[in-house]
Amino acid sequence: GAAVVAGEEPRPPGEEAAELELLRQFDLAWQYGPCTGITRLQRWHRAEQMGLEPPSAVRQVLKTHPGDPRFQCSLWHLYPL
Repeated sequence: GAAVVAGEEPRPPGEEAAELELLRQFDLAWQYGPCTGITRLQRWHRAEQMGLEPPSAVRQVLKTHPGDPRFQCSLWHLYPL
């Protein structure tokens, strides 16, 4: 692999993988409703409005990565339903 320049990665390398896994678990949590056609953050807010108490960690991760489709779009956004 390519050498990583010091200071290029501000966060521990395992953190991003853990965050993506957290979001994947959120996608798979059926109790928060369908996630087709909306972003994860939209789904999070909808679940909150419905009183479902979605994990605050999910919202925090989404706010940390604005504009990054790997984080903002659910697992299924690549698959037309």
